[in-house]
Amino acid sequence: MARHKLSHEGTLVLDSEGFSKLLGDDETVVALVAEARSRGMEVVICALTIIEAVHGRTNKARLNWVLSGLRAVPVGDEEAKAASSLLLQAGLHGHEYAIDAAVAEAAMRQQRPVVMLTSDIDDMTKLCGDRVRLVAV
Repeated sequence: MARHKLSHEGTLVLDSEGFSKLLGDDETVVALVAEARSRGMEVVICALTIIEAVHGRTNKARLNWVLSGLRAVPVGDEEAKAASSLLLQAGLHGHEYAIDAAVAEAAMRQQRPVVMLTSDIDDMTKLCGDRVRLVAV
């Protein structure tokens, strides 16, 4: 089904929508994550994605279980500066795109090849260029 979208090894990154769909047990995203793991890919999220995706109706037990199978990439001073540079290069403003920039920056630091599940192909293309393969979810 999604065999043409994923690589052997490397990293699968979930943005907020990808993570939200995984939390919601979306069939397509669950299948893509399972396939990535079977191909030896590590599945990661930017730590800020947790903040963006969680809301009052989030099932806390499901959240904890899903997070236990992912690596959350931290965002410190250096990563924030690099994400700010990405925003400037893309001509985007931090107020609206700060977390997207942090996700893009985190993705570009992962073991290649890197594939990102995202609902925001346009903005992620501006931020990641051709360094990350984007898959719409």
